Amino acid sequence: MSQFRSVDDKQTLSDFITDPDLRIAGRLDFDSEGLLVLTDDGRLLQKITNPRHKMPKTYRAQVEGVITDEAISQLKLGVDLKEGRTRPAKAERIEEPASLWERNPPIRYRAAIPTSWVKLTITEGRNRQVRRMTAKVGFPTLRLIRERVGDWELGELQPGESQII
Repeated sequence: MSQFRSVDDKQTLSDFITDPDLRIAGRLDFDSEGLLVLTDDGRLLQKITNPRHKMPKTYRAQVEGVITDEAISQLKLGVDLKEGRTRPAKAERIEEPASLWERNPPIRYRAAIPTSWVKLTITEGRNRQVRRMTAKVGFPTLRLIRERVGDWELGELQPGESQII
């Protein structure tokens, strides 16, 4: 879990990080993977997390089905969610990432239903936004990996690895 407070029997950041000054600049939900930015700089934390700064965040999403050009266009325009329309996103169909680690637990797999990948960049951070956007256009997210927050990029880091910048 991308939080420091214990939740049930799930591992949290407090199992790996002991520095009490570090704060999470944008959490990931339990089913998501990828880049977490931690900082002890309050101004930087605000720059990353405050919606008025529109810090771009880029995700790779494996979706159920072969995503269509129409769905990509809808994501680019913005999607109507229950709390209002999202800002337009950068969206493109991509090939499955080559250097992808195994997911634990694995995603739901159905032999009769293909999957595809989309790369999305959003500039807001609504709760489970990417998942809700892809579902709204008819392609539910099966796997979600954050690869970039502003200028910080996941690069070749593997699960559990860190880099101090």
